[in-house]
This record gives sequence, C-alpha cells and structure tokens, in this order.
Amino acid sequence: MKKIFVTIALLSGVSHFSAGQADQASTKPESYRPQYHFSPPKNWINDPNGLLYYEGEYHLFYQHNPFGNEWGHMSWGHAVSKDLLRWEHLPVAIPEFTHSDGKTKTAIFSGSAVIDKGNTSGLCPAGTKDCMVAIYTGNVTEGETQTAQYQNVAYSSDKGRTWKQYDKNPVLDLKSKEFRDPNVFWYAPQKKWIMSAVKATEHRVAFFESKDLTKWTLLSHFGLQGDTTKVWECPALMPVPIQNEPGKTKWVLFISAGHPQKDYVGMQYFVGDFDGKTFSLDPANPKPIAPAVSNVVDYGKDYYAAIQFNDLPAKQTGPVMVGWLNNWAYGNKLPTTPFKGAMSLPRQITLKRTSAGLQLMQQPIATVASLRSDIAPQALVKVSDQSRVVEKSVPNSYEFRVDIKPGSAKTVGVRLAKNGAEETIIQYTNGKLQLDRRKSGNVSFSDRFPSVEEAPLNLQNGVFTLRVFVDKSIVEVFANEGERVITDLIFPGEPSGSIEIFAEGGSAEFSNVRVSPIKAVVAQ
Repeated sequence: MKKIFVTIALLSGVSHFSAGQADQASTKPESYRPQYHFSPPKNWINDPNGLLYYEGEYHLFYQHNPFGNEWGHMSWGHAVSKDLLRWEHLPVAIPEFTHSDGKTKTAIFSGSAVIDKGNTSGLCPAGTKDCMVAIYTGNVTEGETQTAQYQNVAYSSDKGRTWKQYDKNPVLDLKSKEFRDPNVFWYAPQKKWIMSAVKATEHRVAFFESKDLTKWTLLSHFGLQGDTTKVWECPALMPVPIQNEPGKTKWVLFISAGHPQKDYVGMQYFVGDFDGKTFSLDPANPKPIAPAVSNVVDYGKDYYAAIQFNDLPAKQTGPVMVGWLNNWAYGNKLPTTPFKGAMSLPRQITLKRTSAGLQLMQQPIATVASLRSDIAPQALVKVSDQSRVVEKSVPNSYEFRVDIKPGSAKTVGVRLAKNGAEETIIQYTNGKLQLDRRKSGNVSFSDRFPSVEEAPLNLQNGVFTLRVFVDKSIVEVFANEGERVITDLIFPGEPSGSIEIFAEGGSAEFSNVRVSPIKAVVAQ
C-alpha cells in the first residue's frame, strides 16, 4: 500500500490530494484502514500484549489470528517502533502450538513481557546479556473443549525475534479455566517481580511475587469492587504521577470489565496504595460503584484491554498505555478486510487532584504533534441557533481542536465526516459530553453498533476543550485535557467529509478552532 501524504488548504476551505490518493482512499476494503493508528497487515487482532521498551525499540505484541479475519488460533503478533508511532511489522512471535499427543492445543492468550537484566533467571542461554521474557496465559483445549487456563513463560535472547517455550511450563496453575492475563513488572523496593492476574468469573485480581519469573507465590487478592457485570480481564497495576502535586504518585489498578451501558465491555480503574503485597483503595477517593460511573477509563465502546509499557526510557514521565479498538459485542462483524482491529494512540497517564478526589487524566503522547500539519487557528466564532462549516471537504485523517463556551445554547458541538445525512456528532448538552455515531455511515453490520455514548463533563470557567483524532474508521475524543475520553469506531461511506460547528437553543462561542491534517505513517 502506498504511503499517503495529505495537504489541505484550510484557509480557503479547499482540499487538495492527488488522483492516486483519491483512488487509494476510495478503494474498498482498505479505505477503513487507519493511517496513524496501528493495525495489522491482515487478519484479526485484539488485546495488546507484552508492551515494553528495550535498546531503542518499543515492542508491541498483540493477540492475533494468523489464519483468518475473525477471532481464533490465538498467537502473539509482533511489531517494533522507535517512536511509538511508526511501526515495523515482524513475523508472528509466539504461535499457538499442538502438544505431542496431536490433539491438545495451547493458544497464546494475553500477557506481558519484561527484560530480565543480566539473565538472572537463567532462562536464556548462558552468556546472554539480557533475557526478554514473556509471561502469558496458556489456553488449553482438547478438540473443541477448553480444559485449562494457566500461566506460561517463553523467552528470547535476540530482542524478541525468536522465542522458546520454557520446558517446565506452566509456571503457575490454579487448576482453573478462568485464570488469565498475567501482567508482570519489577518492584524495585523489594527486588522482586510482581504479577497481577485475574480470576475472571470471581471478579478478583490475584497478586503474586517471584524472584526468578518461574516460581510464583500468592500475596493477596483485590476484587468485588466497581463494575462486576462482566468478567474481569487484563489487570494492569502501576504507580501514576499526580500532575498537580509534583513528586507525588498513587498506584492505579486498571481492569477490563463492564461498561456504563449494559451488555458492553469497557475499562475501569481503582486508585490506591501498593506495599509490595496488597493493593488497597485510597480512602480519600470516592468508593467506585457498580455499574461503574466514577471510575470509567473511556466512555466509548471501542477501548479495551489497555496495558502499560514496561521499562520505558527515563525521558518518559509516567505510564504509557495502549488499548484495543473494538468491542466484543460486534468485534467479529466489523466491515473491514483484510484486517480486523486496531490499537489506540499511545496514551500518557497521570492523575489530577480534584475536589472529588484523584481523577484519571489521559492524553496522546506529545510526539503525536509531529505527525500533523499545523494550521493557524481560526479567530473567535460566535454561533447562534445554526451550523457553520469549518471545512467543506477534508480527508478523514486529522486532529480537530476547539475551545467551546456554550453560553446560552442548550446544545453545542461539532459534526465530523459529514456527507449528506451521514455524520458523527460530538456535542455537549445537560452537563454531558456525547458522541453520536448512529448516522456515521455503515452501521447496519450489527444491531449492537449504532449508539450514543455520554460522559459527565464539568465546564472550566464556562468553557470545555476538545481534541478529536479522526483516522479513517477511528475517533478518539479527549475533553478538558483528557479528563474525559470517548473512543468509537465509525465507517463513513466516503473517505472525506465536511466539519461543522453548531449551537442549538441559544448562542455559543468557539475559539482556537484548528484542523490539522495528519500524515500517513502506516507500516509498509
């Protein structure tokens, strides 16, 4: 696929792109492929796995079906990047395997990866400088029957290019079919490895410790909090800096579980303390309630299973997380081929002290700005009971920013990817930020897909801010510097569309209105 570079003359309201680009954009099925979000060359992906940084490379492993465009044959796909934005695809890292009896199979379910500095575990061959170790859930089946889920180890001495299974797997077996998703990190104060793994149907996280990554001892449990409407998956425990209290951090536990809207999956978070053995909730924060309201990570339908990168370079302040963009309610049915699924922009994670307690804050990593063609923002625009076109036609690969003062208007917002009756609406009304994708294009592939998402949002001195990333079939909305996030997939009928701002029921002010085209950086 040719790389697409898009230039837009925003001040004149005219879009320019070559005939070759037009052919590329309008050719199905690649018209929905993201241009600056990660997607696989082909076939199904879901959860990010084994995120880590080592010797100048960020590694993204991910749940992958090497043989088809729906879930199945789970293996670890692999890509590397020098900047978390431009990715090089590598061969499948850890494939599903068949046991010696010829009928038992182990699928490589979700997990994490670490760098064992100095090869202290002895997993890699003698003389190996550092050993890359993957800790994952082995999902065992005999024929069509699942028989076990336990934790396995694989290792690599060549920077993740080739892997070997530990010959004494499993390293942790509770004789359960619902024990999965190990997330492992080095806990420096006590010089040991910590694992978080879920007892999925019990809605509990189990914490374990190890000195060598192969022998694990139970420390404690945390659970039966927040949203328990769906199984718990993909735990991620990490210290997070408090942005308005320099030098201070709190521990945050992320869990993939239910969603504020019934029968969908999403993510929740818990703020607390971790002493190397037990995670306990911070009593100063409101107790999370079920279904999750106060501790929702992303109010959209399409952000799930996010985990953090291990061993980030010192210049990275605070955790960076990546999530899977899809939802199990309709995941297999997405109208995309030859690929299905994508990853979010990497998100910088912080906390902010507010009157209601510590609030999760999320922002795309700062270097995303290097991809865009910045255009001078438009002057203050006043809108009263009408819509105003910002751009008549712009390829759906850009960042849109705006500060909105609702004033007397009952509803204010922006319409994106608009063509005739097709539109994706982001609006603020009755103290809530909403994303409406019911008319966003192809919504007929599943009756679970058309939806309106909403998140509570407080004005700041009468104003709220939006950063919206549109990338072909992806919309990521960051409001009030990441206090609220809504992520949804859309499938517009055309590769370009207009952008409009609007106010209903009164007058509103729009300032710093900026549309910034983003270059295509998809792997070739």
